[in-house]
Amino acid sequence: MKKKLVIAGSTLLALVALAGALAWYYVGKPLYEPGQVASGKDLRASLTPPAQPRDGTGWVVEQGITLHHYAHGTGRKVLVVHGGPGRPIQRPWPGLEPLSGEYAFLYYDQRGCGLSTRPIDRFSSSNYYGNMKVLEKTLGLGAQIADIERIRKILGEEKLVLLGHSFGAFLASLYAAEFPDRVSALVLVAPASVLVMPGEDGGLFGKVGRLLPEEMRQEYAGYLKSYLDFSNIFSRTEAELASVNAGFGKYYRIAARAKGFSAPDEDQTNAQGGWMVQAMYFSMGKRHDYRSALKKTPAPVLVIHGENDIQPERATRAYSDAFPNATFRLIKRAGHFPFLDQPAEFAMAAGGFLRGVK
Repeated sequence: MKKKLVIAGSTLLALVALAGALAWYYVGKPLYEPGQVASGKDLRASLTPPAQPRDGTGWVVEQGITLHHYAHGTGRKVLVVHGGPGRPIQRPWPGLEPLSGEYAFLYYDQRGCGLSTRPIDRFSSSNYYGNMKVLEKTLGLGAQIADIERIRKILGEEKLVLLGHSFGAFLASLYAAEFPDRVSALVLVAPASVLVMPGEDGGLFGKVGRLLPEEMRQEYAGYLKSYLDFSNIFSRTEAELASVNAGFGKYYRIAARAKGFSAPDEDQTNAQGGWMVQAMYFSMGKRHDYRSALKKTPAPVLVIHGENDIQPERATRAYSDAFPNATFRLIKRAGHFPFLDQPAEFAMAAGGFLRGVK
């Protein structure tokens, strides 16, 4: 009897270890690959959006998913894709204000954050990989890229002019890779250094850590341990994850000041996405290289980098090097938010580029 119990216990431990190994493998492997959205793979709903409400309260991109949006300015439409991930733009950028008489800048909250629909509160299933797939289809890269295509159709635009910041620039780039014939132009502002992973020097998290004062580094290490704990991720709730995700802003602002530039200091806890952020990590995995997918985009691209960004210039240049028709623009005395640090110069760069777009 004792021998049977030992064998049963050993078998159970082996199965648990196998499950953990498989989970780790799938976390490392990206769930998203360029081309899958255009082909309709792993989408919850059609790329054709349902009928829109007459009151214009939001863009209904699929049944049960409504995106909050607002416009600033008049003229040619420019869709602004926010970064974070999961940190909406709560007010128009100062760097776009001088252009508001020529362009209508359309800001929206991506699904899973801000005032847009948050479709997942918690998971009841213990199937780790199954939950990963549900998360990817509902909130992952594929879902976010599909929403941009649905917004294009809602707007009735044959082609989009996209302006993306940070992680939003990464999303805009992947949309262009999926739908190259639906893009008139791209403006990529401080595009997130996730085009290739793993990144150099520990990526953004490592760079922030090295800029923190010595007395904060242990605290930061503890924060990252909780933030990047995927072992029990599916026991958490939307509210818990939103709070944890928002916590990174504190360390980023301190690191930004150490580099000599500013970062928005408003409390975004209520706007911050929860599951949406973790969906991005599962989508990207730990190993990918999306650069070759961008080479199919013929549209003109402007890539803007702030001289004092925590992200090194070579990471931003990875985008301008990947697109076949790209221009790189360095803005001095600016960090990751050049439209805040140097709004006049930002407006000149963006405006000069946009006026040349057909």
